[in-house]
Amino acid sequence: MKAILRPALVLFALLTVLCCVLYPAAVTGLGRAVFPAQVAGSIVLRDGEPVGSSLIGQAFTSPNYFWGRPSATAPFANNGLASGGSNQGPNNPALLDAVKARIAALQAADPGNTQAVPVDLVTASASGLDPEISLAAAVYQLPRIARERKLSDATVQALIERHSAGRVGGFLGEPRVNVLALNMALDAAR
Repeated sequence: MKAILRPALVLFALLTVLCCVLYPAAVTGLGRAVFPAQVAGSIVLRDGEPVGSSLIGQAFTSPNYFWGRPSATAPFANNGLASGGSNQGPNNPALLDAVKARIAALQAADPGNTQAVPVDLVTASASGLDPEISLAAAVYQLPRIARERKLSDATVQALIERHSAGRVGGFLGEPRVNVLALNMALDAAR
């Protein structure tokens, strides 16, 4: 028994050090060297103070800010510790009610807007933390933002274009805009 136990404990100790200490330290060190901002949480600063992360959405609700994608995380929206979707299918009554309520909120904030509501403004992403919206979602909100901020449509459109990102690698995904960066640009445009 002793002959079997000793090699097993030595192997256990070696694998523990390798997998739980050396490997995580090496990956973290490499990440800090190659992607320092991402490893630090992609924190966005304004006047030296953190205001959010460019990788995690925030719940903007004021009518003079662009609204991001809804979050399905619990117990509060955009909870980085509880990333995950609602897992509600398209025929789920709870999902249908939530979408109807979100459409009603968007229409109440901008009653004159007759455009079709982009789907990413009324449905949560798979992670529930999406910091970006489609260009269509940003353009949908443009009239409300321009009116609330007393800015011209052209000024708000220029901000959207300046802060938009194209497809990843030129072919993956859709053109999009980071909501936090866009709202910070709106604040700076006063």
